[in-house]
Amino acid sequence: MNLSDPFTFIPLIIAFLAVVFFTPFVRRTLLSANITDNPIVSEHSHKQGTPTMGGLAIILGLALVACIYSGNQILIISTGVMMVAAIIGLFDDLLGLKTKEIQKVAKNVTSQAVELGRLMLNPGEEARVATPKAKEDVDELVKQGKIEIIREVPIKSEMREREKILSQIIVSLFLVVSGAVPFVLSGFNVGLLSIPIAIIGVVGAINAVNLIDGMDGLASGVMGIASLACAIFSILTGRLEVAVAFMALAGVCFGFLLYNRIPASIFMGDTGAFALGGFYATAAILGDVIIFAVVAIAVPIVSVIISLLHRSHIIKLPVEPLHHTLNYKGLSEGKIVALYWVTTLIICIIALYFYQLF
Repeated sequence: MNLSDPFTFIPLIIAFLAVVFFTPFVRRTLLSANITDNPIVSEHSHKQGTPTMGGLAIILGLALVACIYSGNQILIISTGVMMVAAIIGLFDDLLGLKTKEIQKVAKNVTSQAVELGRLMLNPGEEARVATPKAKEDVDELVKQGKIEIIREVPIKSEMREREKILSQIIVSLFLVVSGAVPFVLSGFNVGLLSIPIAIIGVVGAINAVNLIDGMDGLASGVMGIASLACAIFSILTGRLEVAVAFMALAGVCFGFLLYNRIPASIFMGDTGAFALGGFYATAAILGDVIIFAVVAIAVPIVSVIISLLHRSHIIKLPVEPLHHTLNYKGLSEGKIVALYWVTTLIICIIALYFYQLF
């Protein structure tokens, strides 16, 4: 297997065509069942009614490739972990069909900035009254004529943070009990430390993908680029078995992107985000390409770090996560998605270049 051999890209092509075939079927089924999204971000209200849980098509595509390459242990185990992750994500998506609460959307109607909770609203800006502090402030600000309540939006139910982390740890344990996690990683004999490394890797990747899955084509594009880069790196380093797995992952991402790009006709939901993160981390660990795989998804990782700093009150974002802040500051969704794609592509190219250089 080498980059000049067209047969190298067969797993990618099969996965791509499979998802292109499966996605319309999944989309029609989800629409028939009225499993659709109801965005809470004001700027995304036009996306209401778009079917979610489209990650089911991604699962079908990877499962097909796994059946064809049934002798590839890394692909089979990665697909197994992916399915467990997808089931957990599916539960969260199903919870999201239920409304947890109705939140008010406030607008600054003055000519000066107004503080609402932890947010500073500039003249004409809107924001959801979401935090306890904002809910305490809103009535008084309305009485003072500084803000107006312009509408109300339903907030979806979801797993609590602790429940999500616990469920993701459970996903990682499926990888651990497979007995396939190597004790030697990146040239170091880490012994039993490989177990917590595997757990942290799976949990981290799932959260990273899930966090950036907030705009059309963002997660599928970034993960497609990163997965293809990991496949190329694996070929260059002679890790052919893991190269097949990453080729398949890149294929399903690019296939789904045909329907998920702006304007998206289907969303992957937590079903897809959990699946992509679980598969990516498992393949990286079993194929011993952890360092390159981490570098390849530097953009989602940085986004996670920024969100953690925000939640720890070290920094303050007007909206979380980072891509919503950029949108809030005036950057269009298309430009933000392109920025994330191009940045990921540049990082991957630089990483591959430095590998060949040294």
